Amino acid sequence: MARRVRRAVAGALGASALLAAGLAVGEAGAQRRGAPQVQPNVPYDGRLTWARIRYSMPDFSGGFRSRDLPWAHDYPRGERHFTKIISELSTTRVRTDASNIVTLDDPHLGRYPIAYMAEAGFWRPSDQEVLGLRNYLVKGGIIIFDDFAGDHWMNFESQMRRVLPSARAIELTLQHPVFDSFYKITSLDYYHPYYRGYRSVFYGYFEDNDPSKRLLAIVNYNNDLSEYWEFSDEGMFPLDLSNEAYKLGVNYVIYALTR
Repeated sequence: MARRVRRAVAGALGASALLAAGLAVGEAGAQRRGAPQVQPNVPYDGRLTWARIRYSMPDFSGGFRSRDLPWAHDYPRGERHFTKIISELSTTRVRTDASNIVTLDDPHLGRYPIAYMAEAGFWRPSDQEVLGLRNYLVKGGIIIFDDFAGDHWMNFESQMRRVLPSARAIELTLQHPVFDSFYKITSLDYYHPYYRGYRSVFYGYFEDNDPSKRLLAIVNYNNDLSEYWEFSDEGMFPLDLSNEAYKLGVNYVIYALTR
């Protein structure tokens, strides 16, 4: 499938740049912070639907305002822009007009082959959510963790130990096929402007801790791909950075759907 998709795209990087520049013109200036206007979930219809994970937070939420919901950062513009890119560049049947918000203990989580979580440094899953994520991953799902940095890793890692007690995060290198599933990624040397002083690191959680086996989770540490997606139509970031974020996201999706 990946080869078919490549043949369907001529100058894909330029296509993504042009598409990103023209998306959601009427939404320019949307606020990043504050309570999101959550839209109703759409019914399952067989198409790939972006699944954003909602989680509860304790009162000691790191100083965030009560109206701010870290799990909803970049919603819905980030996924709207990104799914349009996926639709334009591949033959994937993907919903571009809607995304769903689900919890890890939702019995229908298995309908979504790919799940996405923002700000995993604030994630405090219940026992039921821990079990839900474990079952989801064991049964073939893959989750993308995005948008957290620095010492937030400590909480993230401790929660993942609850989900997969014997698993460990393994740093991904360019040799892993996820970085050549659609685009040929030539460098992992990223520095997100919001996380100054932190080099982006990409981790994977694998079945049996074996990088040659199935990838269960992708971790964008010290990075925020969805931030680039959300504002790719506003010129907030250099175009090449937004394109790199799209390329990584496209690779993740194509990799997940073809293995």
